[in-house]
Amino acid sequence: MLQIITMTLSKDDIGAATSKDVSPNEEGAVIDTDENAPIQLANIRPRVYFQRWIQLGYLSLLALLSDWVCFSFAAAPEVFESYYHFNGRGDRNAYKPVDASSLIDVFLFTNVASTLFVTDVVQRFGMKNSIRFASFLMAIGCWFRSGFGFLIQQGNIDTEPGEVDEEAGVVLVPYYFVVIGTVLVGAAQPFFQCTPPRLSATWFASNERATSTAVALNFNQIGIAVAFLVGGSMGTSVKGLQNYNALIAILSTFLLIGTLYHFEESPPTPPSTSELEKLVRHTKSNHNLQEPPFFDSVKKFFSTKGFTRALAAFICSISISNVVGAFIAEFVGRGGITKKFDVALTGAAFEVAIVLGGIFIGGYVDRTKEYKKVTLLCLSASVAFLLALGLLREQPVLFIISLIGLGLVSGPIQPINAELAVDVTYPGDETAVESVQQIGGNLISALLVPLAEHSSRVTIGSSFLSFRCLPPGDILLLVFVSLGTYVYFRGFNAPLQRTIADRNDDDFREIGIEMGACATDNNIEIGQTLLLNDEMENEIISHDQSDDIFL
Repeated sequence: MLQIITMTLSKDDIGAATSKDVSPNEEGAVIDTDENAPIQLANIRPRVYFQRWIQLGYLSLLALLSDWVCFSFAAAPEVFESYYHFNGRGDRNAYKPVDASSLIDVFLFTNVASTLFVTDVVQRFGMKNSIRFASFLMAIGCWFRSGFGFLIQQGNIDTEPGEVDEEAGVVLVPYYFVVIGTVLVGAAQPFFQCTPPRLSATWFASNERATSTAVALNFNQIGIAVAFLVGGSMGTSVKGLQNYNALIAILSTFLLIGTLYHFEESPPTPPSTSELEKLVRHTKSNHNLQEPPFFDSVKKFFSTKGFTRALAAFICSISISNVVGAFIAEFVGRGGITKKFDVALTGAAFEVAIVLGGIFIGGYVDRTKEYKKVTLLCLSASVAFLLALGLLREQPVLFIISLIGLGLVSGPIQPINAELAVDVTYPGDETAVESVQQIGGNLISALLVPLAEHSSRVTIGSSFLSFRCLPPGDILLLVFVSLGTYVYFRGFNAPLQRTIADRNDDDFREIGIEMGACATDNNIEIGQTLLLNDEMENEIISHDQSDDIFL
């Protein structure tokens, strides 16, 4: 059955729209030859452009670099902590090492605060300008951490103890410069982490969105993997630490230049029926593409059936990846992996598995829209792999297999439920949806990281069970979070509004038919479809009256 979405607004609109000469442009979109003529929405058909891969590439690399900064010292904290010292009691001779993991908390809390403003900034200034500004902010932050203060520090005769490497003569920036740079990058990251669903909706076809969101949303995990591999090998000395920070700053500058030159706002024509219909909704209502303010959207989302369950699954997934990433050395040490390079390599394998799992499992969801079924299976498998990680002691091969398995099944939960939340809240603002999920995920992660650290030191045992028979406290914490999420998500039963709007996209892709206007005596409301088959040639069905799709 083929359904053609009609773009007619009224009889007068049809007359105005069809009275002008139109011609196809090089991209295949129908363009009015009169620049003052009304937009020819009726003659636009969904299509995709190669530029979408460039958009995806830049957004993914920006996300990669931002999380690389977040976890830059996690793989080799010893040099960093021994170099920087904190005067805790006012006595210049009483110093204690700085905890490198505290920078992760600084990053995450800044991330949460910045996420509150991302939606409104993107709405006001557009995605292109917002991403460009965020990439500039991140580059400045990277230079603060690397060397913005190197000359000042070199000439400072009041240099505090612990800020100069006496043997190598290497001067690093003061610790507060590192904190400032971390705050700037943390403030920039939400622009890369909250916009993938919007990028997917704006540039990608309906059968590509979960995959593209998985790549952009999970590519920050590659940044964590790079932090383990590069940081673990370069951060073994103060000079290496200086070169390491400089490398990140230089790469951020190149990425900024590329973003300024190549990142675009939107394609000439929408890539899917749902985006085209959303455009028409705005055009008919007030000719304004602005979405409601962020907090207004949040209120609507939490009253939308199914949204909170997708949110819970997203938070569970991001919590697992952040906790494991923050304490990867301790996790893999239990499995008998202790050499620094082996720890870094194992951590990198976990992060790469997250991305690969998102691509392959996300691709399956793109084809089937089985959001609920896949999410429940991934949550169940995550519990199993977590228990395996907690029980496997001094068995490196099995431990690595279990860790990679955890990445493959827990990572895809994020992008799948980002797309699910956008689907059930359609035609809501995709950036606002992801902002809510990122706030929840990073806030809970920031709370779980210290809780997991404390739980790992708690001895669990009894006179009947030895300690080695039970998983460590941090593993049990993640198991309980996963089980609770599984129970709650089982209640998901909401209509997939965007999937309903997109259910004809496959037909358009297969036969390449152009959508046209259907002028009738009565107006055809936005969201209605015209069925063309042998039995029901002219029956009009509204989306609101059609059977809802539940998965």
